[in-house]
Amino acid sequence: MRARCIEKEQLVKQKAIELIGKGGFENFSVNKLAKACGISVATLYIYYKDKDDLILNLAIEHGALMAAATLKDFDPDSSFEDGLRRQWQNRYRHMTANKSIGLFYEQLRTSPYQEQFLASFMGDISLTLGKFMENVVSRGEINAMPLEVFWSIAYAPLYALIKFNNEGQSLGGTPFVLTDEMLWQSFDLVVKALKC
Repeated sequence: MRARCIEKEQLVKQKAIELIGKGGFENFSVNKLAKACGISVATLYIYYKDKDDLILNLAIEHGALMAAATLKDFDPDSSFEDGLRRQWQNRYRHMTANKSIGLFYEQLRTSPYQEQFLASFMGDISLTLGKFMENVVSRGEINAMPLEVFWSIAYAPLYALIKFNNEGQSLGGTPFVLTDEMLWQSFDLVVKALKC
C-alpha cells in the first residue's frame, strides 16, 4: 500500500471543491478529479474509499472550518451591533478568501450532504451564538424572534452580496465587485431593521 502524501491530499480536496462548486455534484466524478489533479484514479483511493466518502469528509471538514472562522474573536457578551459586525467580518473573510468555497457551500446546501455539513458547523456555534442572542434580547437591544426570521434579516443580505461578488455579476448580469462601502451600508440597514 502506498503512503499518503499530505500535499496531494490537499490538492485533491482543493480540486474537488472547485469542481463541485463549478459543476455541481451531478457533473463531479473521480475521473474528472484525478485528471484535474494530474494523478491516477487509483491514487484517490489512497485517501478516500469512494466519491461519497470524499464528499462527506469535505462537508464535515468545511462545516468545522466555517464554524471556527465564524467564531474567530467573537465575544458573546458584546453589544448587538459589535457582535453582528464581527459576524459579518468573519463570514465575509471566510467566504471571499477562496471563491470556490462559497460555490461549494451552495452545492452542499441543496445536497444530501447538508445534514453532515450543518452538524459539524452547528456544534460550538449554536451555544456561542445562542448565548449572544440571549444576552442582546435580555438587554433589550433586539426583540426575541424565531431563528429563521433573525437569520433572514441578519445574514441573508451578506450572503447575497458575497454571491454576487464571487460570481462577478449582479442580478442584471452587469459586472459586480463588492466594496467595503456597499458591505457596511448593507450592514447599517440590517442593524436598523433588527434593533428595537
